[in-house]
Amino acid sequence: MNEPVAYVFPGQGAQRVGMGRDVYEAHPLARELFDVASDILGLDLRRLCFEGPKEELDDTVNTQPALYVTSVTLWRVAQHEGLLPRPAFVAGHSLGEYSALTAAGALPFEAGVRLVRERGRLMKAAGKRAPGKMAAIIGLDDEHVVALCEEATRPGEIVHVANDNCPGQVVISGAEAAVRRAVALAKEQGARRALILDVSIAAHSPLMAPIKDEFARAVAEAPIAAPGVPVVGNLIARPLETEADIRHELVKQLTGPVRWTESVRYMVAQGVQTFVEFGPGTVLTGLIKRIDRRVGRVNVAGWKDVETLRGRKA
Repeated sequence: MNEPVAYVFPGQGAQRVGMGRDVYEAHPLARELFDVASDILGLDLRRLCFEGPKEELDDTVNTQPALYVTSVTLWRVAQHEGLLPRPAFVAGHSLGEYSALTAAGALPFEAGVRLVRERGRLMKAAGKRAPGKMAAIIGLDDEHVVALCEEATRPGEIVHVANDNCPGQVVISGAEAAVRRAVALAKEQGARRALILDVSIAAHSPLMAPIKDEFARAVAEAPIAAPGVPVVGNLIARPLETEADIRHELVKQLTGPVRWTESVRYMVAQGVQTFVEFGPGTVLTGLIKRIDRRVGRVNVAGWKDVETLRGRKA
């Protein structure tokens, strides 16, 4: 990987029971990171990630730290082994932005564990206070989805675009009734698929607004620094250059959209030729393939992938 590379980190939805287990068993640094995180959280993160149950892992208050720790561990182990070139950029999808900030040297690991746990706790509380839904719309262009969200919105029942994942795949979020109306409209108007997702929170929507002030206090207290590597932010699809930029992004991201397509296109336009995804699964590399098939894509989802990196380097 001598060409310019970007490191990317997935968000919620990528988690799976068993994630992190092989790297934990294979490398002492992985054991140290999982053990430290378990102590900070006061729960056995190892058992949760490696054994489940799935319902407990999928609870957002647990998902967020579990996925953050797994993704950062995979990156840290590969880095420790000297297998990674310095990236031109890092980026993360939603929750994955916290992993990216840690990889960029802007958010210490221990502080990141605490911050994503608080994010999960507050988002779960917001979901109980104002239940919402999210849905994936596949096969309609962005402008069409924006228009049908506007058509489906009613006073007190808002739905809007939450994630612009790749051309032809958009996630919407908002009040349950509005999301269901939008899904029905999408099907009527020719969407290839319009599927309500199995989540109980309306992430990246106005339903998260009640927790913004409390989360802003947690962000203000976190030891965030200017990044040592450019971090492409979800909201602006451009690098977050200062500590103030990062703090603003993390709070606004609760209610603002993830502009993933634009983020990837920006990095490609700056010369990135290969994207390396650190985390369970292949969610982001799948999206990146749909955004630009010319770029290289590498997954580091477990210890065997770390070993594959060693072979590539050799």
